[in-house]
Amino acid sequence: MTLSIAGAMRGPTQGAGLVMRKGTTKGQKGIAAVEFGLIMPVVFLLLFGVIEFGTAFWRQQILTSAVREGARKGIVLSTPRYGSATKTAVTAYLSNLGWDTSKAVVTCSPSDCGTASASGSNLQVSATYPTSLVVLSHLLPGVLTVNGSGDMTLSASVTMQME
Repeated sequence: MTLSIAGAMRGPTQGAGLVMRKGTTKGQKGIAAVEFGLIMPVVFLLLFGVIEFGTAFWRQQILTSAVREGARKGIVLSTPRYGSATKTAVTAYLSNLGWDTSKAVVTCSPSDCGTASASGSNLQVSATYPTSLVVLSHLLPGVLTVNGSGDMTLSASVTMQME
């Protein structure tokens, strides 16, 4: 190699100083497939985790809304007070969204759902509903499970003051 008057190197690169190689280096073939194989299980786990927990959160919000509707129905001033309307409102809300209402357990405090309660007293409506993490419990059995399986029970409770 010779040094020109301008200071650039002359030789195989003709003054650029960079060597461009054609093709891939020996032993580098297939590295993208290996990287893909290492990263994709983690990406899929995160994706399914977001979907599963998002769905569980959505179900929790629906259950909370149903209980809130039941409590609103139960606190309204009427003569006589209809305590059964409280539980009916919760199950009707869930039924309208396509939930199996036979799995829902709705309770009131006081136990008569406010039928004999005076104005100003509190009415508490609670509900539980079983659900499950369908995908994650099968992807990582024993790791991402609740109570040893993918099943868990959602619960919601609302307290309102009687009118």
